[in-house]
This record gives sequence, structure tokens and C-alpha cells, in this order.
Amino acid sequence: MAEANREDDELSIPRAALNKMIKELIPNIRVANDARELILNCCTEFIHLVSSEANEICNKQQKKTISPEHVLLALDSLGFGNYKEDAMSVMQEAKAVAAKKRRGSSRLENLGIPEEELLRQQQELFAKARQEQAQLEQQQWIQMQQALQQQQQQMSQNTDDDDYS
Repeated sequence: MAEANREDDELSIPRAALNKMIKELIPNIRVANDARELILNCCTEFIHLVSSEANEICNKQQKKTISPEHVLLALDSLGFGNYKEDAMSVMQEAKAVAAKKRRGSSRLENLGIPEEELLRQQQELFAKARQEQAQLEQQQWIQMQQALQQQQQQMSQNTDDDDYS
């Protein structure tokens, strides 16, 4: 019995994902826990039904991989043809997101600043940093020179004092 429950857990949508979907779709309505469980079971069963039908269609076509077309045909075959447009829309959206990830998009793309402008700003920052570093080094050099002069003055005063003793 414990193994059967473990298998059911593995073949189900994560509860957190389901709760998030429910909250996004109907934010102002409370959903009882047993209703959430029923929704979860229905979703899992629907996915199982569609994927099994897509697998049969795939096998009939002597293919080894279920393609999106197989899933769309499965929706038709099971009487869910009215969901095909939504499914195709979601598939296009998912492909666009995947393509964006493959391109290695970053937060820089979302800034809306052309690459040339970003490069110019970067060069300005580098120049400013170099200037600040040069000023710092110059100040340190001046301080070292002053310390050296003071040391020399003290040494010459010490030698002058020794001469008078």
C-alpha cells in the first residue's frame, strides 16, 4: 500500500505549483483542501489520458518520440479539440521562452539600453576608476615624499645637535 501511494505522488503535479495556479486564476476565492485534492487528481488523470492517447498515435505512426502534433491529435481524438488553439498558443509561448534562455538572455536585455550605450557607459566608468586610482597613488606618493622630508629634517637636526654637543 505504501508503494502505491509513493507511485501516485511521483505521478502528480506538485501541490505548490497547483496552489499557485489556483491563486493566480481565482485570487479572491477560497478553495477547500478536498477541492484542491480533487483538482489535482483531475489534472493528473487528464495528463495521463492525453499522454496515453498521444503515445498510441505516436506508435501507430511508428515513431519513437511523442511530438506536439501527437498531443494535438490526441486532444482531437479525446473530444478536446476546442483546446487545440490554447495548447498551440502555450506551446509557442514555451518555445519563445526556451529560445530566449538558449540565447543566454540576461537582465541587460531588459534594461532597454542599446549595447553601444552600455559600452560607452562602461568605458566612462573605467576611465573614472583609472583617474581616481591615479589620484590616490599621487596622494600616497606625496605623503611618502613628505614623510621622507620630515625624516631627513629630523636626521639633519639630530646631526646638528650632535655637532654642538
